[in-house]
Amino acid sequence: MTLQIVLSLMLIGVIAGVLSGLVGIGGGVVMVPLLIVMLGFSQHQAQGTSLAVLVVPVTAIAVFNYYKEGYINWKHAAIIAVCFVVGGYFGSKIAISLDQKMLKKIFAVILLLLGGKMLFNK
Repeated sequence: MTLQIVLSLMLIGVIAGVLSGLVGIGGGVVMVPLLIVMLGFSQHQAQGTSLAVLVVPVTAIAVFNYYKEGYINWKHAAIIAVCFVVGGYFGSKIAISLDQKMLKKIFAVILLLLGGKMLFNK
């Protein structure tokens, strides 16, 4: 692994971490596109790597800050987490079976739709 790759990975991690703590995004929305653009990862590689980063409790300190201020609903988070595990399993099975071009298009459309909804919602 070259120094340039290590520095790129560090930059992606810092950007994803800052945005995760700041606005609650980081994984798919930040890391996946950056891994593709900066390091030439395939869509599958970028998604898999992004998910692997989240296996460890990388957001634990950010969560603690939100917890201290009373901004976490643990019951809701637990339900979402359990369903996230189930959905992640099936979603990954589907993604692995898709062609990279189709997967990239699906990813882009989801980002556009969600971003547009947030941008134009009251």
